[in-house]
Amino acid sequence: MCGRYTARTTQTDLINHFSAKGVLFDHSERFNIAPSQDVSAITALERPEQRILEKLRWGLVPFWARDTSMASRMINARSETVFEKPAFRGAIRSRRCLIPTTGFYEWHQKTKVPHLISLNSAPLFAFAGLYEEWTAPDGSPLRSCTILTTEANDAIRNLHERMPVIIHPRNYTLWLDARIKTNLELSHLFHPWSESDTVVWEVSKRVGNVVNDDALLMEKATLL
Repeated sequence: MCGRYTARTTQTDLINHFSAKGVLFDHSERFNIAPSQDVSAITALERPEQRILEKLRWGLVPFWARDTSMASRMINARSETVFEKPAFRGAIRSRRCLIPTTGFYEWHQKTKVPHLISLNSAPLFAFAGLYEEWTAPDGSPLRSCTILTTEANDAIRNLHERMPVIIHPRNYTLWLDARIKTNLELSHLFHPWSESDTVVWEVSKRVGNVVNDDALLMEKATLL
């Protein structure tokens, strides 16, 4: 799964990396992003090249939901069933986004020790995300998102059996292209990221408290 992540990058670097053409949200460097918080996301307008940096709330609320109570259960979507689940099957076909990140946290299932996971090849990368727009009874809109997951690679499996789906930069356009709608066209993107490019290290238990959001959370304790 993915329940916490980092976005240790400047807004300029984020705009350049994703070739964003417009900005609707001021990104700030983050070290402990948690569910229910506003996050930076890359969405597209009519064409996948028309990329926008915008704000989404982490925890997807389907457009048909009566209220926002289900958001806490919708922070992740399993890629294996995303085309079937009522909460996600519309978004996977036409409302896909990229969630910028520089790493994500995972807790060892038995010891509960937190670890930070990043990539050797890319200090800034992207999770596969889906988004929806829900309208409150008073008419105000809420745009929210979820992060897709897949089975963990060998570098992560001893911590947890799931990991987020990571989209390679060469596939950004494909992922954001709403004209591409089928499982057949998209499922090849859902494979686990290479374990040889995955770096895992133990970090402070301070990450467990969402109030803590500083660079010290990323300091290495024991390299695996």
